[in-house]
Amino acid sequence: MTSRYDILFQPIQIGPVTAPNRFYQVPHCNGFGWRMPEGMAAMRGMKAEGGWGVVCTEETEIHYTSDLSPFFEGRIWSDDDIPTWQLMTEAVHKHGALAGIELTYNSHDASNLYSRAAAFGPRSAGITGGSGYEPGQSRAASKEDLKQVRKWHRNAAIRAKKAGFDIVYCYAAHNMTLAFHLLSKDNDRADEYGGSLENRVRFLRELIEDTKDAVGDTCAVAVRFAVDELLGADGMQFDGEAQDIVGMLAELPDLWDVNVSNWANDSVTSRFGKEGHQEKYISFVKKLTTKPVVGVGRYTSPDSMVSAIERGIMDLIGAARPSIADPFLPNKIKAGKHEDIRECIGCNICVTGDTRFVPIRCTQNPTMGEEWRRGWHPEIIAPKKSADEILIVGAGPAGLEAASALGQRGYHVILTDARREAGGRVLLESALPNLNEWRRVMDYRLTKINKAENIFFYPSSPMTVQDVLEAGAPHVILATGATWRRDGMGRYLTRPVQGSAKIFTPDDLMNNNFPSGKVLIYDDDHYYMGGVLAELLTQNGCEVTLMTPAPSISYWTQFTLEQDRILKRMHDLNISLLPNHIIASHDPKTATVTNVITSAESTLPCDGIVMVTDRIPNDALYHELKPALAEGKLKSLRLIGDAEAPNIIAQAIFSGHLAAREFDEIIDPDVTPFKVPR
Repeated sequence: MTSRYDILFQPIQIGPVTAPNRFYQVPHCNGFGWRMPEGMAAMRGMKAEGGWGVVCTEETEIHYTSDLSPFFEGRIWSDDDIPTWQLMTEAVHKHGALAGIELTYNSHDASNLYSRAAAFGPRSAGITGGSGYEPGQSRAASKEDLKQVRKWHRNAAIRAKKAGFDIVYCYAAHNMTLAFHLLSKDNDRADEYGGSLENRVRFLRELIEDTKDAVGDTCAVAVRFAVDELLGADGMQFDGEAQDIVGMLAELPDLWDVNVSNWANDSVTSRFGKEGHQEKYISFVKKLTTKPVVGVGRYTSPDSMVSAIERGIMDLIGAARPSIADPFLPNKIKAGKHEDIRECIGCNICVTGDTRFVPIRCTQNPTMGEEWRRGWHPEIIAPKKSADEILIVGAGPAGLEAASALGQRGYHVILTDARREAGGRVLLESALPNLNEWRRVMDYRLTKINKAENIFFYPSSPMTVQDVLEAGAPHVILATGATWRRDGMGRYLTRPVQGSAKIFTPDDLMNNNFPSGKVLIYDDDHYYMGGVLAELLTQNGCEVTLMTPAPSISYWTQFTLEQDRILKRMHDLNISLLPNHIIASHDPKTATVTNVITSAESTLPCDGIVMVTDRIPNDALYHELKPALAEGKLKSLRLIGDAEAPNIIAQAIFSGHLAAREFDEIIDPDVTPFKVPR
């Protein structure tokens, strides 16, 4: 029986190899890198098991002079690295997928903090890797140096072939690689590698030719190329030199992997970019080459994927984030189980695995990064060990995940919530400006819960101790959330702020209790909430000042690659920004604020203050039920999510999933509950 989606499962010839379908996990960083090869391999293997026809590495250093520390990426410096990569290629090949490796030499984007070597660049330029503001410069590469880099790249390609890779990349994207830097209009070298476009393309051409000569008999050679930097005339443009570059090299590689630069543009969050947002920039490529083209755009809809192929935008559907949120997305489409797809919400928590140097994690998929160390599978969970009933109080992200996973195990689950609608903080936050895709967190879990015959949801059911005990369930899990503080206490201020102003919290605003006039937002949370509420209040006619003790607004969002866009939006909305300041005191019309650097005080007029600081766990019911546990009226009592320790939504989901996995298990608190690479 034919299906509209059959086109997604057609094999595609890529040079000497054949991809089994059109699902292509493009190279993406993951925080494992060279230091945690087992975790990296298991994570990639899970994608192949889930149906991704091509599964690629992260950027992989070809030489010690392109050391990307402090980030943990791949390394293929020597033959000693081959066994590490064989772990991955074997895990991917086990499920019939192709394995690709993205080789990189990163020029002035390599900080070389570990190797302490001088990286080669088109010229001696300030180091941008690491923090982005490293106090050092690259070395201007001579023609002999460029020959040496070509040799290192060739050697790395040969090692990749020995390790079992099917696709080897020449990387010129994300404003990070020597090949891309030489393509730049700013390349003013006086030799045959600078000046004219033909000269600037020369190095990339040579890399492709070298790689094809070295491994092209059995490995496909791919080019990853950023066709636009979104800098206008100051950078690469899709309707300018990018077309000339693709035209010059059109038939040379076996595959074109095209995107926009830099990473913050390529992986824009859903708050600022929607599905298919790169099509405008990459659609020209297929018109200039007969070779397969892969592109990305955070595609989660099967219909959008088919449309992108039918409209001639791309031949293969590239994905990083959607493959993280649901490694089994291809298999679910093939089985017609579209409603079971765990859709990416575009929050970029996955990105923070790399930017914070820890294993990758995902808001939607709590098993991401846990495949090897905890043995977690995104679709398989151990069956129940008893016939005991479980009561879960609170249907926010933690409660929904716990109920869904326990129900999947086969337990009889009663889920209650005080509100008329499930979702907790996700329900409220997804209604804030441009966070509507975050609703997928609750929608996915409610879909599973509604289909399960052993999960019973009771909304509009606030629970007291007596209610819990009368319910008769021997096991109780409390996912009762947290409440935003009103007193200003948080990371910076450890005592309540004194005063008489009208005080509001995010809870007030999300429940439609708004201030008016001049409003001061004091943000000691540093993630998305302060900026989103500033936007909301501006839409409601308020004159907003957004203040924070941090050096910059929404400081932590630098790690989700969206801080610059947040700052631009604040400026576009005429929101006053005041970093490095705290509230000292307040009255009905003013707030006294203190500069945390100089200690200078000043007074701001304001008709209301919104405190975005710490949250107070709603754990009273837990403490009230502990005597019942001690008396044997309950077999177990567990606190999860924000009620245990307020955190990001991803951690609430993880907490709920962990509770479901550990239920009926004997947990030794003195034993590390996961494998640690040594």
